[in-house]
Amino acid sequence: MLGKESPTLERGGSSGQAGEMKSAAQPPNSVSVRGVSYSVRENVGPWWKVPLYHTKWTRQILKDVSFHIESGQIMGILGNSGSGKTTLLDAISGRLEHKNNFFGEVYVNGRQLKKEQFRDCFSYVPQNDALLSFLTIEESLTYTALLALQKCSNNFIKKKVDAVMAELSLSHIANKIIGSQIYIGISGGERRRVSIAAQLLQDPKVMLLDEPTTGLDCLTANQIVSLLVELAHRDRIVIITIHQPRSELFRLFDKIAIMSFGEMVFCGNPMEMITFFSNCGYSCPEQSNPFDFYVPPLRAISDQESKDGLYQKWQMLVAYIIHFLPFSVLSVAIFSTFIYWTVGLYPDPFRFGVFFAVVLASHIIGELLTLVMLGVIQNPNIVQSGVVLLNSAGVVVGTGLVRTIEEMPTPFKLLGYLTFQKYSSEILIVNEFCGLNFTCGNSSSTMNAACPISHGIQFIEDNFPDALSRFTMDFMLLYAFIPVLAIIAILSFKIRERIISRQ
Repeated sequence: MLGKESPTLERGGSSGQAGEMKSAAQPPNSVSVRGVSYSVRENVGPWWKVPLYHTKWTRQILKDVSFHIESGQIMGILGNSGSGKTTLLDAISGRLEHKNNFFGEVYVNGRQLKKEQFRDCFSYVPQNDALLSFLTIEESLTYTALLALQKCSNNFIKKKVDAVMAELSLSHIANKIIGSQIYIGISGGERRRVSIAAQLLQDPKVMLLDEPTTGLDCLTANQIVSLLVELAHRDRIVIITIHQPRSELFRLFDKIAIMSFGEMVFCGNPMEMITFFSNCGYSCPEQSNPFDFYVPPLRAISDQESKDGLYQKWQMLVAYIIHFLPFSVLSVAIFSTFIYWTVGLYPDPFRFGVFFAVVLASHIIGELLTLVMLGVIQNPNIVQSGVVLLNSAGVVVGTGLVRTIEEMPTPFKLLGYLTFQKYSSEILIVNEFCGLNFTCGNSSSTMNAACPISHGIQFIEDNFPDALSRFTMDFMLLYAFIPVLAIIAILSFKIRERIISRQ
């Protein structure tokens, strides 16, 4: 509470008949948001901090957003990623980092709030559940209640926790461990209900929830939204952001707001939404989900800057290479220095330089190979697995690790010439073994001590024929992979651009 003159909505510490009589005697609570705008200033430029290469750029996140909602109602804010849904909740709940860039007014029960009062008025449930994994549900809620209701007795806190668990159907699993990714605990839907229960301990009149259905299956997501509808109908205001709900949830919301690029395109009754867009020339077909029909045209398309002509694909790739190249050189230098001198390879500065150049080329080729796959495959997990498999296959086929290249079947021998590992391994073998001499046994005690391999050149010719004469050529072929893969990456991104433009 902020004092007697504060317009904040009361957080009751008790419930029952007294609370019902109070709510019956007072007019319904309301929240009004008027002309909310928010912008951030960014320094656009390369990673190095040189003012000459940086440009200050102001990005408008929210643009003149307004809406009104009363107690007993639930409002769903729809929009794609980057449309400003989460920022809007952060703005009206006082969680913005740069509050000086926030403009607009928030009214509670007709009285304007000051910025420092926002946080006391609204209960906020973030998208990611922040729960102590080693506690049970009852212990977690009790711990939260002890922090939030410090002036209340232990007996009252226990009754409050029991009442909240009963309200959210958590009583039958009160003694279950919450768990984490390491050890199994409660389900994702149950975790979300625990997060909501933690906020209900303070009897909030306004609840803000950031994408409460994210990561949940359809059935669990529907149950969570239905639960929030019930909470709203118990004299609360519930505002949630949601990416794209199923059609059966369409009529559960009292109000629907659709956001795109920081602007509120529509705000009103769900049925009014259909009429609104129909009048704009976008009639929703029968048996179609209105959310599926109206939200995609407002979607922030990937690679929008390139489509708008702000830059070409090759420019983006060159910028990325320039960005990661200094870090690659630094990391490879640290790795090479540690490995080369710790393992005890040939102690020669020139040969160390060759080792460093080979490792650096292999590192850059791996980065470019990832870019090639990202151009046509948008799932990063598939790309990661594909790059690992290709590198593993290249090591087996091209380096002679399992069998020497000469002993391999002809198809695999030919495939070896397409792997950069073949050329890098030959360079490293020649770099290390050329000039080495081997002795076997103790020449003073063994009269005719002989070695199967007495010179490093002999080992090279036996296992990597002609590698010594191809040393310079191998170097050229290894570094030729870099521009070739860069060109393929540009082509793959152009293919991706065409695919996106046709969707």
